[in-house]
Amino acid sequence: MRYWLLKTEPESFGVEDLARAPRHTSAWDGVRNYQARNMIRDDMQRGDKAFLYHSSCDVPGIAGVMRITKAAYPDTTAFDRRHPHYDEDSVRAQPRWFMVDVRLERKLARVISLDELRAHGAQELSGLVLLRPGNRLSVMPVDAAHWHFICTLE
Repeated sequence: MRYWLLKTEPESFGVEDLARAPRHTSAWDGVRNYQARNMIRDDMQRGDKAFLYHSSCDVPGIAGVMRITKAAYPDTTAFDRRHPHYDEDSVRAQPRWFMVDVRLERKLARVISLDELRAHGAQELSGLVLLRPGNRLSVMPVDAAHWHFICTLE
């Protein structure tokens, strides 16, 4: 099993939206960065776990725990002209973008804030991709040791 952190803006889709989804399951679509796409397409597998991370909000941080329920498949929003994630250069025969299905396992009792994660960055969370300067990826791997430590912060 691998561990991930998936960023989302809660105004567009947050932990509450996932909690309201049928069976607490949704497609994780709209990733439009090649490095993040490659992790989704090549590395993410059914059964992996992921933190749901709220970004671009008053208190950015980890808000939930998800499980990947379906491995990568073509992101259909790229082909829909009416969808905000439409990509005019994408073609169904050779999809450029991919998505996975995620299921909310649980909302955290409280958001584990970015500031709190940074407070542990020199020791327990040293090397956590999220804390690297300039990292803006919406999909990133989380080491098992980091995952287990972060779970103790709740």
